[in-house]
Amino acid sequence: QVQLVESGGGLVQSGGSLRLSCAVSGRIFRNCVMGWFRQAPGKDREFVGSIRWTTSYTYYTDSVKGRFTISRDNAKNMLYLQMNNLGPEDTAVYSCAALHGDWDKIYYTARDYVYWGQGTQVTVSS
Repeated sequence: QVQLVESGGGLVQSGGSLRLSCAVSGRIFRNCVMGWFRQAPGKDREFVGSIRWTTSYTYYTDSVKGRFTISRDNAKNMLYLQMNNLGPEDTAVYSCAALHGDWDKIYYTARDYVYWGQGTQVTVSS
């Protein structure tokens, strides 16, 4: 059982930056994958990126490559999403999620993740 709690959302102007945090508690297995997802009003939930907890291998969707960075601090059990050069298209509820995955597989589908945080709102003004 893994518990996830996001924080750091808020209002930011276009071109600005924001860092989201996800506090992880419970048992973390060596093959855990942590993901970030977002859902904008009227749109489907979108995969943002993921990180392998043990190796720190990251994978991003094309729309955020070069702007967003996922990292983790395994000593503090914290997951982060650094978001730079934000635009109104990034406005969404952002959620962190986790799963116990195969070692060499990339997980980018929401239904693959079994643990979810409550979400935090990010609003980017134009």
